[in-house]
Amino acid sequence: MAHLQELEALTKALSGLGIDEQSLISILGKSDPARRTTFRQRSTHFFIEDERSFERWDDHRINLLRLEFVRFENALVLWAMHPWERDARLVHEALTLVPQSYRVILEIACTRSSEELLGARRAYHSLYDHSIEEDVAIHVTGSERKLLVALVSAYRYEGPKVSEDAAKSEAKLIAKAIKNGDKKNPIDDDEVIRILTTRSKPHLKAIYKHYKEVSGKNINEDIEAADFILKETVECLCNPHAYFSKVVDEAIRNDADHNTKKALTRVIVTRADVDLKGIKEEYNSLYGVPLTPKIDDNVNGNYKDLLLALMTRD
Repeated sequence: MAHLQELEALTKALSGLGIDEQSLISILGKSDPARRTTFRQRSTHFFIEDERSFERWDDHRINLLRLEFVRFENALVLWAMHPWERDARLVHEALTLVPQSYRVILEIACTRSSEELLGARRAYHSLYDHSIEEDVAIHVTGSERKLLVALVSAYRYEGPKVSEDAAKSEAKLIAKAIKNGDKKNPIDDDEVIRILTTRSKPHLKAIYKHYKEVSGKNINEDIEAADFILKETVECLCNPHAYFSKVVDEAIRNDADHNTKKALTRVIVTRADVDLKGIKEEYNSLYGVPLTPKIDDNVNGNYKDLLLALMTRD
């Protein structure tokens, strides 16, 4: 019975996001050869038996576990960074990944203030001797390039003033572009790019409101089947708490891949000083469960402790 409980504890310690280091130390550290043999024989999702009946780690599992062991370290390093450096490094990594992570680029471009985005661009200069704009232009191809270059180059007005007439007029322009999406991708439309990359966030939220008046639907419904980049851009700009809630929920699913899981660190670390309270409230509203216990149940070890510490700060 004790062996079965230990096996279950070890399996849990090595599963999910992060590693339960204390369980590994207390169980494996005190185990004798016979118990470790039992662990290998019964943990067929971690170990395989070759043609010589030799029990060995599955190489794919080893690579995944190495990534989980460093998840805590990566989160801690990011948390200690200046926010401008952190954003610059995240963009650079997103551009060099295969496949590239356009979501990270538009997320930083759309959810930072004008000064924060300018700071990230300055940090990028210092770190890489290039500008974010030129690297996005070099690495991104296709329809997305024009929009992403314009987004990372933006310096938006951040005051409260909004022209309702202009917002209503531009809502009509966007509705028309989306309606004609089967003929021309909306992110190839110069007017759509101009609106999304130059207008203030209060103005864009006014467009979001007027869109339903002029089209009969919420913009979310009309762009559901539209270009992924357009959908994510609108959500980031107009409803960032819902966007971040969705990204976190995707990251903690059991079937999430490595790059998707990394988003959990990115969101919690980058929003802890900004609007994590609002994200937690939105997550609860969207999914019917509080985010903090959800992470407590799905994340392990020091990595979990760090995330919960950031989430429960006063």
